[in-house]
Amino acid sequence: MSEHIHRQRHTGDQGEPSDAPLDAAQVQINTQGTDDLLDEIDDLLEDNAEEFVNSYVQKGGQ
Repeated sequence: MSEHIHRQRHTGDQGEPSDAPLDAAQVQINTQGTDDLLDEIDDLLEDNAEEFVNSYVQKGGQ
């Protein structure tokens, strides 16, 4: 799930592009899912950090 924020360029009286200010509603991004995932990882590492790290150790040149 990815969200994109687009800026629109408007031409002024002089024909030069200028950045229009973004509406506050356009900038709002939902990060709750990411925060929940990071909290779950933190909880896992608090309980089983050594086991978690050992599962990523290379064995026999893998």
